[in-house]
Amino acid sequence: MTLHWKLVVDAADPHAQAVFWAAALGYEVEDNDALIGQLLGLGALAEEETVAFQGRRAFRDLIAVRHPDDPVDERTGGGLGRRVLFQRVPETKTVKNRLHLDVHADQGRRDAEAERITGLGARVLERVKSQGGEWIVMADPEGNEFCVC
Repeated sequence: MTLHWKLVVDAADPHAQAVFWAAALGYEVEDNDALIGQLLGLGALAEEETVAFQGRRAFRDLIAVRHPDDPVDERTGGGLGRRVLFQRVPETKTVKNRLHLDVHADQGRRDAEAERITGLGARVLERVKSQGGEWIVMADPEGNEFCVC
């Protein structure tokens, strides 16, 4: 048996994080407008729990990005494959992540990808050269560490 999973990232501004990571990874921001409409119609969701985002309704406190080639549940707009969910939390990030993404660039494109992602709002924290290889440690707009390999 295998388990279906998604990576969940705490965020101060989940929608801004979704926009950043969708652009960084080449993913798509999920469209949950149909699901939100259903939940509002059933009284299971209050209007104040939603926001207008990119011309449609979105959940106020969470939003996901998904790989564009993976299947989507047409009823909910949720991806059925590789996904990252950003959820609003009240506290700010204070320590180094215990889990991070490694973003693998094509051969010879590591520096160019790091530069592109920096242009999206990330920053370079460290360039590492070791016996195991080379990579660039970066931080997303909210300070979450990730590596470009």
